[in-house]
Amino acid sequence: MDYPKLGRWALCRVLVLLAGASVAGAHAAEAQVAVAANFAEPIKAVAAVLEKTTSHTLRISIGASGAFYTQIRNGAPFDVFLSADNERPEMLEKDGLAQPGTRFTYAIGKLVLWSAKAGRVDDKGAVLKAADLGKVAYANPRTAPYGAAAVQVLDKLGLKDAITPKLVQGESIGQTFNFVKTGNADVGFVALSQVLSGGQLKEGSMWVIPQANYDPILQDAVLLKRGADNAAAKALLQLLQSPKGRDLIRSYGYDH
Repeated sequence: MDYPKLGRWALCRVLVLLAGASVAGAHAAEAQVAVAANFAEPIKAVAAVLEKTTSHTLRISIGASGAFYTQIRNGAPFDVFLSADNERPEMLEKDGLAQPGTRFTYAIGKLVLWSAKAGRVDDKGAVLKAADLGKVAYANPRTAPYGAAAVQVLDKLGLKDAITPKLVQGESIGQTFNFVKTGNADVGFVALSQVLSGGQLKEGSMWVIPQANYDPILQDAVLLKRGADNAAAKALLQLLQSPKGRDLIRSYGYDH
């Protein structure tokens, strides 16, 4: 038996496989992505699909859209911005900091009134008029679109004056959710995506606030100038617009 030939064949096979892995690795890229806090859970699922299908990876920063807008204008090294509104991505286009023609609405958000306690929030939001209502959490309306929507709801319902003394403000919708989750607020205005898992309420009780009570929360994505040649950034935007991406986003309670 010719063992030397077998050894050379096996060695060549290993070298070919290693070369293939090196080429695949060379084509994989990483993108820095600024993501609105309401989309914190969906972006993890999106990133996993992206890596599985393309080998590209994301480095994700979560926060308030207004804060990210300021950071990007001041030179923060992001390739993609997934905002909680459509105004700030549009402003970045006008500022010359985003690639023209790359902006699109990746999700339409839904606002809910939520409590970590089962049965606390009814399906019409009457708890907002309850005598024993405690602290009410909402996000900073200057930097978080969901916070601005919460203010609109209170105005629409004629409850702003009554509720204002009870309000506690989070700097992002993520911090707002944590106020309610930890019991530091009785109820809070948060994103539907934050309280769902597999399309079902994870815990507590909620009122899905009718769209007529606040302006549509159109959430836009945009490719920033820094990401113009970043393959991972472009692949992310393609995934978000694909049927698979849209289905994934809808599974977290968004319209599309």
